[in-house]
Amino acid sequence: MAYKSLAHFIQVLEQSGELVRIKEYVNPHLEITEITDRISKQYGPALLFENTGYYFPLLINSMGTEKRMAMALGVENLDDVAKEIEQLFKNMTAPKSSFIDKLKMLPQLSTIASWMPKVISGRGECQQVVMNDIDITKFPVLKCWPEDGGPFLTLPVIQTKDLHTGIRNVGLYRMQVFGKDLTAMHWHRHKVSARHFNEYKKANKKMPVVVTLGGDPAYSYCATAPLPDGVDEFLLAGFIRKKSVSLVQCLTQDMQVPADADIVIEGYIDPSEEMILEGPFGDHTGYYSLADYYPKFHITCITHKKDAIYPATIVGIPPQEDAWIGKATERIFLAPIKMTMVPEIVDMVLPVEGVFHNLVIVKIKKDYPGQALKVMNALWGAGQMMFTKMMIVVDGDVNIHNNEEVAKYISENTNPSTDFTFSSGPTDVLDHSCSTMAFGGKLGIDATKKFAEELFNTKTFNSATINIPGIDEVKTILPEINGLNASLIDKNISVVFVSIEKNRKNHVREAATSLMKIPFFTSVKTIIFLEHTLNIHDIADSVWRFSNNVDPKRDHFFIEHINGTTIFFDGTRKTKAFDGFQRDWPNILASKTATIERIDAIWDKLGLGKFIPSPSLKYAQQLYKGGAVAEE
Repeated sequence: MAYKSLAHFIQVLEQSGELVRIKEYVNPHLEITEITDRISKQYGPALLFENTGYYFPLLINSMGTEKRMAMALGVENLDDVAKEIEQLFKNMTAPKSSFIDKLKMLPQLSTIASWMPKVISGRGECQQVVMNDIDITKFPVLKCWPEDGGPFLTLPVIQTKDLHTGIRNVGLYRMQVFGKDLTAMHWHRHKVSARHFNEYKKANKKMPVVVTLGGDPAYSYCATAPLPDGVDEFLLAGFIRKKSVSLVQCLTQDMQVPADADIVIEGYIDPSEEMILEGPFGDHTGYYSLADYYPKFHITCITHKKDAIYPATIVGIPPQEDAWIGKATERIFLAPIKMTMVPEIVDMVLPVEGVFHNLVIVKIKKDYPGQALKVMNALWGAGQMMFTKMMIVVDGDVNIHNNEEVAKYISENTNPSTDFTFSSGPTDVLDHSCSTMAFGGKLGIDATKKFAEELFNTKTFNSATINIPGIDEVKTILPEINGLNASLIDKNISVVFVSIEKNRKNHVREAATSLMKIPFFTSVKTIIFLEHTLNIHDIADSVWRFSNNVDPKRDHFFIEHINGTTIFFDGTRKTKAFDGFQRDWPNILASKTATIERIDAIWDKLGLGKFIPSPSLKYAQQLYKGGAVAEE
């Protein structure tokens, strides 16, 4: 389904009971984030803020549930897109035994051609108003979290083009606003746009860039899609919409933009200029990404619809709206991965606690020994999958959309000393745990049922029949232990979480050795140490903090004992004093007390129903001393 405009999408959301209009004044500076954070963690409605102190209304959380994400893509179910792709692949690649069979393909080829983006003459709706005095601060640009470096565009669809081929790339990167006609352009070193930038830099040429906001929501999704370099994201949008994207020529740059966009920001980057210090920014990891230098984007023109709507999103401690954008990618790109690289894949899940790049669960049809390792290596070499920190491979009848089932299956089918594989490779730029930026350790877990060739002569674990010790018993040996969560043992999941107030070098290793003096711990396969401020009885938060804070290769160790081998992970913060860690460690995200109290006070005027307490009340207790950068 093709939406005529962002306003059309809003109309459909409202008719479906999926949107609330907020008429009370709410400040884009911190307050919209606080409201949206409460709503998104409850999987609540899309929000249209109509009174922000600016001329333009602001739409947020529009894709904040699986239902609304499917609505944005015009399907009943996110798997429907993958099924269409799979069927298209099969039709296109099936043997054609006769001339008649080939003729039968013509209508399908014609349909594919109709999805190609098309440049139309004249101006588009996006150019109804040309801003005479260029001023990006006229829009309700959000400052999301207290330590953010300033206001940021959070849902901009950004176009660049290859200097030599002219092939367009469409991406979605945040943009910090520094003035009326100046922003930063935050693209990471692994992105196609960064490659384009380097080409212009070598040629010493200014780089044209255009940014759009709004229009069909498929544009925002396709800008995030992990397409191969050289594949036009607007072609994917045409496939999803079943209608080509109509493009119009920009006014000051030799580029084209969707005619139905709400806002168009044209400009350039001069690679010969010094970069600008951008950030910090409260990011999708739930931590601040810290200040760094990025290119300056100079605005040469701003146009917009007469009734333009400013779209935005927030990211932070999961779940947020971006979880469902990631879910769409998980479902849509399963088919291409299966058909082109890893045919044994049955299903794949990126758990929300893993914030996309930290954790992936893969289910395969296993036919031979070592197949799980083959799949891991194939996926680590596949586009943005290279950033995956921890990959778990299972088989059989396990439902990988059920975290408890997966955890139980891992416990049943792994021996830590033989089935946990460690390596190194590229990591996401936002991974703060690795010792070197964008390069760190990886963990692969083969949790498939084993063939005879894969079984080794290692001791097996006793079933955990020993009584689970209480925290008081553990504290008699280790007073610095703050909490113990062994509740998963009762579910046949051999994982224990331990929180510790780390206060010296080698503290975690020493604590692990001491724990082994208590017989119960020798029956556990995996023990994870976390920070003492965390409530380790909140499993989702524990997995989120662990997956962010661990470099699996650096932060694991084994202890052998009478029952076999237990693997330990240090999921605590790393510091120079205790760990020799040389990088700055970021803080987690939480609203300030004044913002929380302001939203509490106006909640009844927002039309959002029953009062929802601020999630930040919980996370404020876990903050480190300092601002965006945690103090030593």
